[in-house]
Amino acid sequence: MSHSINKEYFPLKEETDKIIKAGIEVHKTLGAGFLEIVYKDALEYEFYNRGIPFEREKKYEIAYKRTILPHKFYADFVVFDQVILEVKAKDGIPPEDMAQTINYLKCSGCKVGLILNYGRIKIDIKRVAF
Repeated sequence: MSHSINKEYFPLKEETDKIIKAGIEVHKTLGAGFLEIVYKDALEYEFYNRGIPFEREKKYEIAYKRTILPHKFYADFVVFDQVILEVKAKDGIPPEDMAQTINYLKCSGCKVGLILNYGRIKIDIKRVAF
């Protein structure tokens, strides 16, 4: 029996699968215990070598009512021009990290966010669609 994935409920599946595979490769190679910046550098290497388009530390403005607030936010990565990727290196993904990613999706116009957490023996992956 063949199953098709409903793209409405699982948007950008092909793109997020490629990001996750790169993330798993980073975890297999480095393991847990490094700072976030090390994993970001390794992901940049993987994205580049796999031909995955990305922007690192992409800046977004935050609109509030009819003004742009003075502080900006910087997404760790925007991949395929459509996926916000946040990289963590801590013990678990707390609700505030999920809320942060949802807020980044609101500001960026992206529909899908991924959180890759390298702080444990097994990589922790969360997918957020907005």
